Amino acid sequence: MTRVNGVVALILAFIATPAFAADYPALKQGEWIARDFKFHTGEVMPEVRLAYTTIGDPSGQPVLVLHGTTQSAAGLLTANFAGELFGAGQPLDAAKYYIILPDSIGHGKSSKPSDGLKTKFPRYNYADMVDGQYRLLKEGLGVSHLRLVIGNSMGGMHTWVWGERYPDFMDALAPMAAQPTAMSSRNWMMRRLIIDAVRNDPDWKDGNYTTQPKAFRTAAVFYATATSGGTLAYQKMAPTREAADKLLDQRLAAPFTADANDYLYQWESSGDYDVSPGLARIKAALLAVNAADDERNPPETGLMDAALKQVRNGRLYLIPASEENARARHDGDGEVL
Repeated sequence: MTRVNGVVALILAFIATPAFAADYPALKQGEWIARDFKFHTGEVMPEVRLAYTTIGDPSGQPVLVLHGTTQSAAGLLTANFAGELFGAGQPLDAAKYYIILPDSIGHGKSSKPSDGLKTKFPRYNYADMVDGQYRLLKEGLGVSHLRLVIGNSMGGMHTWVWGERYPDFMDALAPMAAQPTAMSSRNWMMRRLIIDAVRNDPDWKDGNYTTQPKAFRTAAVFYATATSGGTLAYQKMAPTREAADKLLDQRLAAPFTADANDYLYQWESSGDYDVSPGLARIKAALLAVNAADDERNPPETGLMDAALKQVRNGRLYLIPASEENARARHDGDGEVL
């Protein structure tokens, strides 16, 4: 079996696995300090805290699993993700693999603006976040090579960056719900609306607020509703105005503990994302997993097809549009699994 077929088999096993949660070894959480961390802006922080979760023994084959925007490793430790992947006999059986789930810079328990620097925190981008992950693996955990890098949404884009930036560091790549092309079109326009909602809120006060500005909560729900979930699923969930109002009210009333500065940085970090100039540098076998009804990465643009022609061992698995698939991919925070 070729390396590409091996990745195809792994991902298809995930997609086809019956929906039941499995037991896997106890997770371990830790933090590592990256010293003298240099950002793409040229700014240097003496210490950047990088939090992470691991599952399995360090002697196993290392696998890097990357989360989506505004989330953290904890968002992947769910029954319908970790419970379908890390258990005995499952595709990423933790008895065989050493699974590493970092909190990216600006997210979770890793260093972020709300720690105290507020808007004096360096403006990070996806390259900085991936460099942080690389230093955590190489310097912090002593990992010199990965069997697989897999991630969804922002984590999928990070997976593309990994392949281009560190082409010899992994055997296989599995970016999900992501494209390697420049941030543009609806995807960026909607992100801009979130960014502007924070910056233009009088309560933001250039980042020096004493209470959380309210506008970005509504913008977050708007973004999630507009860019993920699938047309068929929404029609079934909200076939009338009354049902739509009820669904929207539930989302607006859901717990929302985000910090406005953190949120601003998280969405702005994608602004200069574009892996397409370096696609030919990718050496690992790559399987991109996208959805036919993904509003952020619509396959009808042909961008993914054109990009994969530049990847020597690249392939696309496109999940068909359906009510069930749309609901299964939407995790409630606007990210796609």
